[in-house]
Amino acid sequence: MNKAVITGTGAYAPGTPISNEEVCRLAGIEFDADKLAAKTGIKNRHIAHLRGIDETTADFAEKAAAAAIADAGLKPSDIDLFIVGTDTPEYISPATAILVQGRLQGGERDAGAFDIASSCASFANAVDTGASLVAHDPGIKHAVIVGVYNMPAFFRPGDAFGYSIFADGAGAVVLSKVENSGEKGSGYKCGHKLTDGTQWNYIGIFSGGSRQPITEERLQSGEWGLQLLQRLPGERNVKLWPEFTKRLAAKAGYKLDEIDYYIYTQINASVIREVMSIINQPEDKAVMVMDKYGYTGSGCIPMALHDSLKSGRIKKGDLVCCVASGAGLSVSGNIFRI
Repeated sequence: MNKAVITGTGAYAPGTPISNEEVCRLAGIEFDADKLAAKTGIKNRHIAHLRGIDETTADFAEKAAAAAIADAGLKPSDIDLFIVGTDTPEYISPATAILVQGRLQGGERDAGAFDIASSCASFANAVDTGASLVAHDPGIKHAVIVGVYNMPAFFRPGDAFGYSIFADGAGAVVLSKVENSGEKGSGYKCGHKLTDGTQWNYIGIFSGGSRQPITEERLQSGEWGLQLLQRLPGERNVKLWPEFTKRLAAKAGYKLDEIDYYIYTQINASVIREVMSIINQPEDKAVMVMDKYGYTGSGCIPMALHDSLKSGRIKKGDLVCCVASGAGLSVSGNIFRI
């Protein structure tokens, strides 16, 4: 039986890092930088428009994908499938993945391209989908899966909450078809999902679709861009992630102690530490990069994976568990051996 193996990774963040103090000055906002860093671990972030960089979602995705393809030792023409996971697409239509395919392959090819939008769980869902297609579709040998975030493009002026937390960035992996080499061999193991669509009206981009088209009245009233309609439950991920992680590991046939590294949604370091304590795993198994990149939504898990691989922290043969939570509520997890 064939399986999908990660053969390359890449990441991209626009411009030089912006510290907590500098983002206040550049965006004209105020927040307690020390308190934010202590609680969430966020100290820096990359935001294209604050650096005067004319780049958006498709640019980030293209550069991360190109880096992953090169890391895999492949050419763009070798890619049979492009999947972009994001809830901040370049356009409502066409799909961002189609733009990435066109930029990298330069025209018509026998290659698939589509987006997956499940808020910040988009990349994890895209990996699960891509791994299944690579393993089982005889016409797909290599796929590039991108997680990308450009939420700062949707900030309204003076949004201290948005500017303090969210950032631009993209990460990508190349999944390649290989012959099954046994349990200890590299490859994708399984995914797991959880959804609660009754929680759709907490945080999101609610205007611009068919229900609430952008109108002059909505622009004037401030009903556009990123909106926090209700306060998010503070303990949601602390309560959710431990049991979800246990179910994911059990589905893959592993005990929690057998997993070498855990990569959770990179939005709050204190929550990740608490979750690691609840599942009785050492904190040094948790990968955290929010100090460098802020919170990059669908891009955060592949960016954290790439960072850890290139630093030598995660190595060939390591078993990695990823859990991503997004608004809606959408949660998705993956387990794979590098």
